[in-house]
Amino acid sequence: MKSRSQLTLSVQLPDDETFASFEVGDNQSVVNELKLFIGGESQYQTPAMYLFGAQSVGKSHLLHASCAHADTLSQSSICMSFNELMNFSPEVLDGLEFYDVICLDDVDLIAGKADWEQAVFDLFNRVIEQQHKLIICGQKSVKQLGITLPDLVSRLGWGYVESIKPLSDDDKISAIQLRASQRGLILHLDVAKFLFNRVERDMKNLVTSLDELDKASIRDKRKITIPFIKEVLL
Repeated sequence: MKSRSQLTLSVQLPDDETFASFEVGDNQSVVNELKLFIGGESQYQTPAMYLFGAQSVGKSHLLHASCAHADTLSQSSICMSFNELMNFSPEVLDGLEFYDVICLDDVDLIAGKADWEQAVFDLFNRVIEQQHKLIICGQKSVKQLGITLPDLVSRLGWGYVESIKPLSDDDKISAIQLRASQRGLILHLDVAKFLFNRVERDMKNLVTSLDELDKASIRDKRKITIPFIKEVLL
């Protein structure tokens, strides 16, 4: 049963963050393992995965994609970030174990907070009992997280642990073109490169800029060109 606090949380996932829209770069093995894990075919006989990497490398995208993939397999799922969860008490985690796939982002934020560390460890145990799956993301490796509860450190490093590699500049340009095409937008290579060279080059900012261009394109009934980018963003 979900706690009252949990029921107030926003759990809406972006429609366009799937495995198909994820530019893999050097992360194909991670995507493959996530699919196997969710499908119950992983060689790692554990209920949990831990993925880590710097900000804007695509961790949240992979969590959202994992939930979307679970849905195609008729599995229930939920994805939340500790950035939001920690506005509540640790009891907000109660009942999450009844989902088939539970995705938790930004675990770094609970480091040194004994009540939260214990609550996540307890969730691990309940997920094990239910034979469900837990995918957790953070910015640092397990040993560098600063988690003070030894049992939780052990749990986080228990199953499949992998770092998410950042995309190259060429991969980021390909990624923004892919996201555009999935929205029905044509973003020619020269236009994509111009956008890439005029805004901050992390994927989060690039996608935000594409969102703004998409809305402006619909509003003004214009194609996304270099002059249009200059008008809207610069």
